[in-house]
Amino acid sequence: MEKATQKGKVIKMALKVLKFGGSSLADAEQFRKVAQIIKSEPERRYIVASAPGKRRAGDIKVTDLLYKCYELATNDQDITEIFNEIKSRYNDIISDLGIDLDLNDIFEKIHMSMLHNSGRDYIASRGEYVNALILAKYLGFSFIDAKKVIFFNEDGTFNAEKTNEILAECLSGHQYAVIPGFYGSMPNGTIKTFTRGGSDITGSIVARAARATVYENWTDVSGFLMADPRCINNPKVISTITYKELRELSYMGATVLHEEAIFPVRYAKIPINIRNTNAPDDKGTMIVYTTDEVGPDVITGIAGKTGFSTVMIEKDMMNSELGIGRRVLQVIEENGISFEHFPSGIDTMTVVVSTKDLHQKRADIMSGICKSVNPDNISVEENLALIAIVGRGMIKAKGTAARIFTALANASVNIRMIDQGSCELNIIVGVDSNDYLTALRAIYEEFVK
Repeated sequence: MEKATQKGKVIKMALKVLKFGGSSLADAEQFRKVAQIIKSEPERRYIVASAPGKRRAGDIKVTDLLYKCYELATNDQDITEIFNEIKSRYNDIISDLGIDLDLNDIFEKIHMSMLHNSGRDYIASRGEYVNALILAKYLGFSFIDAKKVIFFNEDGTFNAEKTNEILAECLSGHQYAVIPGFYGSMPNGTIKTFTRGGSDITGSIVARAARATVYENWTDVSGFLMADPRCINNPKVISTITYKELRELSYMGATVLHEEAIFPVRYAKIPINIRNTNAPDDKGTMIVYTTDEVGPDVITGIAGKTGFSTVMIEKDMMNSELGIGRRVLQVIEENGISFEHFPSGIDTMTVVVSTKDLHQKRADIMSGICKSVNPDNISVEENLALIAIVGRGMIKAKGTAARIFTALANASVNIRMIDQGSCELNIIVGVDSNDYLTALRAIYEEFVK
């Protein structure tokens, strides 16, 4: 990381890593927007590129076309039509941008690789590889192949430390560079991809290696929303959120960055700024390690999911019986099921699990608990929805729980479960699945003015 001195003080120079998603690089017009964003600030130095996404409704992402080609080739079917469509997507971008770049040799290599079954990961990775080549040429930046700087272990897990060391050294030799997202290499040199959305992970990895002051993740929305827009009409954008709050909301189903995409920058305490390529003046959402800033709404966001069941165990003098909680959870574990929550009383305990998972193992779990703890009564209730109300402002705000309960009561929603985290960062309420939308809207309207 570049540093300068001023009156004897060491000052960290700004350096930004930017990742652009598929919608941001879907066609030449989007490339122009991206270039304008990058060139507007000299500290925007390292760019992670995704494969071209959908240009319009009904369009197909290039990565999906590549997967389709792979499937056809492995079944000895003709790939000509789809492969020509892939080539056309890229050649149209090159032609429209007016850059001098001939990809015929690269296309021929990809084509031959498909015909000779070079591997699904290799084929899928070419979407990012080619798009990054085009973007680097258009910007006049260096191109760094992710294969040479991002590494996986023999078992397919990401090798974070080797990657960080070699990538940091490589970046130090390039003032400006474009790196394709989504993939790296195995110890034997073959291509290995991350999960879908892996370009977000690559961006985070590059930000850590570059010791960036901020990681800008550019997409087609102006930040994270306080609630699901399919449930709440025009929800507000979250201006600032901590990694802990983000984890709570993503666990409850909010559409946020994948945990793998967060960890490298969270580890290095680098903030992430979610921005909109189509509205670059919007400030977006800042994801930070910690902050004393509390917004006017007390809560940061609301998220929820349906499809839960409760297994309730009743037994007199339960609180004095040593190890009963452990034995109940052991039965759940032995049946290969994760529990979501574990609220309890003096003589009762409840295990909240996925209804889908419970259906497959219900008889075994019930008999296992009966054998293990000999309860007075055991029952199962289904159709439970969980709603998480998350916010660092709740810690110091008096009456937050009362406001939640009052809002639900006024909406005629019965609360079936209450669970508050020990960090006081969230409150989770369980309601009947039929009341899910009503409850979500009532809570949002109570806190968001």
